Amino acid sequence: MRDLKELLKEVFPKVVELRRDFHANPELGYQEVRTAEVIARTLEGLGITVKKNVAKTGVVGLLDTGKPGPTVALRADIDALPVKDAKKVEYASRVEGVCHACGHDGHTAILLGVAMVLSKLKEEFSGKVKFIFQPCEEHLPGGAKFMIEEGVLEDPKVDNIFGLHLWTNYPIGKVGVKAGALMAAPDSFAIEILGKGGHGSAPHQAIDAVVIAAQVVQALQTIVSRSVDPLDPAVVSVGVIQAGYGFNVIADTAKIIGTVRTFKERTRAVIRKRMEEIVKGITSAFNADYRIEYTEGYPALINDEKVTKFVKKIAEETLGAENVWEAEPVMGGEDFAYFLQKVPGCFVFLGARNEEKGIVCPHHHPEFDFDEDAMLLGMELMVKYVLRNTEIQN
Repeated sequence: MRDLKELLKEVFPKVVELRRDFHANPELGYQEVRTAEVIARTLEGLGITVKKNVAKTGVVGLLDTGKPGPTVALRADIDALPVKDAKKVEYASRVEGVCHACGHDGHTAILLGVAMVLSKLKEEFSGKVKFIFQPCEEHLPGGAKFMIEEGVLEDPKVDNIFGLHLWTNYPIGKVGVKAGALMAAPDSFAIEILGKGGHGSAPHQAIDAVVIAAQVVQALQTIVSRSVDPLDPAVVSVGVIQAGYGFNVIADTAKIIGTVRTFKERTRAVIRKRMEEIVKGITSAFNADYRIEYTEGYPALINDEKVTKFVKKIAEETLGAENVWEAEPVMGGEDFAYFLQKVPGCFVFLGARNEEKGIVCPHHHPEFDFDEDAMLLGMELMVKYVLRNTEIQN
């Protein structure tokens, strides 16, 4: 077999070039037309079978070694965010108000780099590899669910799956791995308080939606502290309150919008039930009415124990055990969770922060960037995941 590190270094300049091209030409979810064209063209140039327009703008590549073995899936998300790029770099976004502020350009380039390497090593391993380039991770209900519904995990049936996220919370050279719950289920809610308008000087003739909304917001904060097990992470956050017309007008309606984050389905159900009970109780006490729209987002991301153990082993051998951290669960959501509901797999955080280079901004920040050397590490982990995949069963 050719030296893997030499192969990775050989294709890396092209990977950087692709990443910067994607970064300069970002596209929002389900609008990734140009991105998909570049992906498909690159895969086809490697002799990989390509299926386009999966879940609208997704692309799936299939590399078949012609030898019996597992079918391994690797996934990258490809969409950008509605954020203005404030970086002063040559590859800054050329699209006003849109940029890759979460590293998806890097994920896409990494997976294309992996395809380049594995296509050169086709005779050195057995089985099949599915390269899943998923649209619209950033917005509910996400693209993973629809790719699954369109059969991305079938024909051939996927045995296991691996994904990663470039993570500027970790320094370059580190990777965060954790079996079990890693990322939360991100739900949203919109509560409308239905009162009765009136003059500010005569509140007794009205039903003040603002006062009721204030009571509801306060009470919602007791759900986690008084209805959820203290050892079970959960979040209820109100992000928007909308009400009122003028300084002397009592509002007849008020809107409360927020998010709920949980890891367990039973906790999710408890919070939803308590939210309804609290809003109903408070509005009833004020002789008002209400409407609630509760939207369940992605499920919690749960890594498979056996696959995660395998990934950790590869990471430790590649980076050194001291550089493989036990990842702390985060309350952010990720629709890779849908894939993990269907097949065993693992999702990891790949360190991409570099303070010496000034790469320190968090995800979704207008100046977000990552150390491109992290892509080389990501490629190596994914390639080794495929080449040694039969070890999972052992």
